[in-house]
Amino acid sequence: MLKDKVALVTGSTSGIGLGIAQELAKAGAHIVLNGLGDAGEIERVRAEMAAIQQVQVIYVPADLSQPDQAAEMVHAAGRALGRVDILVNNAGIQFVAPVEEFPAAKWHQILAINLSSNFFAMQAAIPGMKSRGWGRIINIASAHGLVGSPFKSAYVAAKHGVLGLTKVAALELAQTGITVNAVCPGYVRTPLVEGQITDQMKVHGLSREAVIRDVILGSQPNKRFVEVA
Repeated sequence: MLKDKVALVTGSTSGIGLGIAQELAKAGAHIVLNGLGDAGEIERVRAEMAAIQQVQVIYVPADLSQPDQAAEMVHAAGRALGRVDILVNNAGIQFVAPVEEFPAAKWHQILAINLSSNFFAMQAAIPGMKSRGWGRIINIASAHGLVGSPFKSAYVAAKHGVLGLTKVAALELAQTGITVNAVCPGYVRTPLVEGQITDQMKVHGLSREAVIRDVILGSQPNKRFVEVA
C-alpha cells in the first residue's frame, strides 16, 4: 500500500521509532531516519534496512530541541527523496523529579523535543502534503497524554499537548486528504523506559524489581512491558 511513499520517522534510531520505520519499509515506503546514537550503528541500521527491504533509506540528523532544525529536517528529507508523504513524530526524552525540584532546563528541553518539534515538523511538512492532496501525520503521544503520573510534570504536560495539537491539525486538514492521528502507547520496553527505571529507583529508594512492578507497571494489569517486536 505504501510503495514509493516517503516516510519520515523522528527518534527512529532505536526503540518504538525504529520499529515503526522497519514496518513502514516492509510496506514499501522509502524511509528517513532521525535520532541520536553511535554514527556507526546508525549507518549499520540504515544500510541493513535498505538492503533487506529494497527501499531507499537515508539518515537526517537534527537537534529537535531547535525549531529551525526540526523544520530543516523535513526540508532535507524532501530534497533527498522528493517529498515527505508520511510524518511520524516519535522523538521523546524523559526526566523524573518532583515539581518543586524540576530543573527549568529539563522542563524546556522536554517541552521542546516532545511537543514543539511535532509542531515545527508538521508546519514544514503540511504545505507539500496539501499540494499533493495526500498525507499522513502520526504523533506518538503516550498513555501520559491521557493520565498523569507523579514526578513527570514536563513529560505529562508535553504529551497532553501532543493530543491537543493533533486534534487541532486534524480539524484543520479534514478536507485536504491529510489525516492526523495520535497513538497513546503504554509502557514499551525501550532505552527511554530503561532510563526511567534507574531514575525512579533513585527517587523512590526502591529496587529495580519493585520499581518495575509497583511504579512503572503499577497500573498495567498484565504487569508486562509492551515489546516493539
